[in-house]
Amino acid sequence: MNKVMLIGNLTRDPELTTTNSGVSVCRFSLAVQRRFGSSDNGPQADFFNIVVWRGLGENCHKFLKKGSKCCVIGRLQNSSYEASDGTKRYTTDIIADDVEFLGTKPADSAEVGSVSSSKPASKETAELEPIDDDSLPF
Repeated sequence: MNKVMLIGNLTRDPELTTTNSGVSVCRFSLAVQRRFGSSDNGPQADFFNIVVWRGLGENCHKFLKKGSKCCVIGRLQNSSYEASDGTKRYTTDIIADDVEFLGTKPADSAEVGSVSSSKPASKETAELEPIDDDSLPF
């Protein structure tokens, strides 16, 4: 079984390209913090190359940006190529089957779609009436 699930933050804005046959492919890098960091340097992270195809890739390009938090579920894929100096290079990518957008990096300025933590409570939640314990069915 080849299954990977990662939660982290984008290290750069996603790049969207298309293949010769017109299929969209989005690439970005995801930084995933290690549970236990080094005592000398503080928290540490691992960096993974993510590849997302077709419509999901287009959505990633449209809605994610550097610093966005997301969950990627997919599979590992190894590949190799010959570099310009003639050496053989190896890469490992995560081919995403599903990407969940979890949030964004806090911004200093107000942006479209940002959510403020000082949002007032809605009228419905502010006027809730207490429930008598005797009226509960359990």
